[in-house]
Amino acid sequence: MTVATAATAAASRTSAASAPAAATRPPGGPPVRVPCRFLGWGAAVPGGRLTNADLEARLDTSDAWITERTGIRERRTSGSGETTASLATAAGRAALERAGVAPSEVDLVLLATTTADTPCPSTAAHVQHALGTRGPAVDVNAACAGFVYGLHLAAAAIHAGGLSRVLVIGGERITAITDPDDRATAILFGDGAGALLLEVAQPAAGEAGPGLLAVDLGGDGSAIPHLGIPAGDRYLRMDGQEVFRRATRAMATSCEAVLDGAGVSAEDVALFVPHQANRRIIDATAARLGFPADRVAVNIDRYGNTSAASVPMALAEALDAGRLSSGDLVLLSAVGAGLSWGSTLLRWGA
Repeated sequence: MTVATAATAAASRTSAASAPAAATRPPGGPPVRVPCRFLGWGAAVPGGRLTNADLEARLDTSDAWITERTGIRERRTSGSGETTASLATAAGRAALERAGVAPSEVDLVLLATTTADTPCPSTAAHVQHALGTRGPAVDVNAACAGFVYGLHLAAAAIHAGGLSRVLVIGGERITAITDPDDRATAILFGDGAGALLLEVAQPAAGEAGPGLLAVDLGGDGSAIPHLGIPAGDRYLRMDGQEVFRRATRAMATSCEAVLDGAGVSAEDVALFVPHQANRRIIDATAARLGFPADRVAVNIDRYGNTSAASVPMALAEALDAGRLSSGDLVLLSAVGAGLSWGSTLLRWGA
């Protein structure tokens, strides 16, 4: 696929999924066919744990209240010396080791993060240096949807610029921007990182090889006031009810656009890996799309909302558990601040 073809297809898919407030099912459009192999994956979490009991001891809340409304029981938190770069590096190294690929064989590092360690240079540059990869390194900030954005950028890059392998990482130290005294947000967020290594592939004619089959990316800036860090503040602020309403609608609509674009239904998909924002959002989206619980990846109970790291962490955990086989279809989807959203359908395989 040429750059122009990929860009045109991506634009078509993005426009097909209108603003998340749309009530109608978006029409199907042309698929985005980007052949690539998925060579390795990995995840990393910091050593600290913050349980509901810990929060119960210092906030006006309870384990039962948190679990019922979010599905979260504990989160992982970073301590001294643990940074976004160190978590991302650990996840990236695990992916390379699983793939049996040397760092010098990686052509590009894309790091999806909202919690950059330094404004300049990019946190990806720190990760590139720590891993010893040879190519460029770039941060991608689309909030919680960042990894899905990064995955699409990686697939396009290996078919546009002569790159062979791209390492995509979602890494966050989201507790650093969470107000520990704000009950609305302190109960939600945790830290972590997940990574996936992609390689260019050219399947034989007539073969349904691995790769990206359809992508839907979009945004709605009218939602900016409902989730983000206001100018001059250091912490995330969130209108929980409005975010819940918009996120549930946007994720389901985006997933429907991708399934329609690829010409498949939920019955054809082996695994749905949603952003781990809230268990009720996950359950509502899965029910609307027609995914039974045994085909949905969920780990929010142990890690909370890890923003851009949540999708690759959940995917890595599912792969470690043997929940995907070569040739399986897997649907990834996330919604984040901005409002940003992104979904992609992959045919798994190395």
